[in-house]
Amino acid sequence: MDEAVIAIRDLKKSFGTKEVLSGINMDLFKGENLVVLGKSGQGKSVAIKCMVGLLTHDSGSLKIFGKEIKDRSEEEMKELRIKTGFLFQSAALYDSMTVEENLEFPLTRVLKLTDRDEIRQKIEELLEGVGLLDAIDKMPSDLSGGMRKRVGLARTLIMKPEIMLYDEPTTGLDPITSREISELILQMQKKYKTSSVIITHDMECARITADRLLVMNDGVFVAEGNYEQLENGQDELVRSFFK
Repeated sequence: MDEAVIAIRDLKKSFGTKEVLSGINMDLFKGENLVVLGKSGQGKSVAIKCMVGLLTHDSGSLKIFGKEIKDRSEEEMKELRIKTGFLFQSAALYDSMTVEENLEFPLTRVLKLTDRDEIRQKIEELLEGVGLLDAIDKMPSDLSGGMRKRVGLARTLIMKPEIMLYDEPTTGLDPITSREISELILQMQKKYKTSSVIITHDMECARITADRLLVMNDGVFVAEGNYEQLENGQDELVRSFFK
């Protein structure tokens, strides 16, 4: 894992007079799951939204696949968003569409696919991968929170992204479902060879999914290591997450 698909240097972002990101440095290497830990309001979600281009950083460097995000044209940003999957906290499904139609939407609108058999095959393959093939004709309102997360993950992965960004993927789920989603993230990493940033404060999710962890506090990263290194370290702030 020596190739950085995301490279961030001294990245800053403020809203009015409040500086949320105070100069973060981060590398995401090809094929790894990088977990970002931090309490609420520390800047985790702002960082991930800068990575996907939903927010524009104020200063510093943010390179994805070796090119500054600010130097990309609108067309290049569209291509980047195809290569970068973003799973929202809420799964962000279209309530008026069936599960099949939710997955069909990016294939027909973004990838411009027209072959009905090809589209159906891709949808069934992804739903089978997340264990929800039997829900293909259901509406989002008929699904549990965990099932909606699975469909959201399938819809994101159907674009075959090289990078996955997860914003609190287990929030609002019971412990058993949270574990299932965490294990699914791990399976998808191995199957699709994705490089992922996982924002979470769920320590079980971090333990299951992380190749490496970063701890954020007051808009900067204050610790880095694998799960065991951070759990057994001397820093009280870092250890507080493991209690």
